[in-house]
Amino acid sequence: MANSTTEARNKAQEAANKAQGAAGSAVEAGKEAAGTVADKAREMASDAARTGQQAAQSATAAAENAASRVGETLQGLGQTVRERGPEEGMMGTATQRVASTLEQGGRYLQEEGLSGVAEDLTNLIRRNPIPAMLVGIGIGFLLARVTRS
Repeated sequence: MANSTTEARNKAQEAANKAQGAAGSAVEAGKEAAGTVADKAREMASDAARTGQQAAQSATAAAENAASRVGETLQGLGQTVRERGPEEGMMGTATQRVASTLEQGGRYLQEEGLSGVAEDLTNLIRRNPIPAMLVGIGIGFLLARVTRS
């Protein structure tokens, strides 16, 4: 009987060792799988960030191109006003001023682009915060009136 008890203990110990080995292998496989998943997640996040940056750059370039085209259109409109408007008298003077303003605005938009306009607007607001706030309130009031109707 002592022999069978020892044999049972040995078999139990063998089974425990095999279970420990299997559990260790499973833990190692789990760690490896978790590492692979983490690497894939990092790679996907990096790809998403690159794609977002590319999209933002494309949008910025498209906006700058659109601003340049608007500037060209404004300059053309200024030239058209100058050519077709009256040349003499008070109306002629007003026509020349409007045409000059349109042409200058078009040149400014072409040269500076939207980023330059945004920078100039930011500087203007910093130099004049209270009038800028009052203008913002006025625009908000007008928009509220228009959208309520």
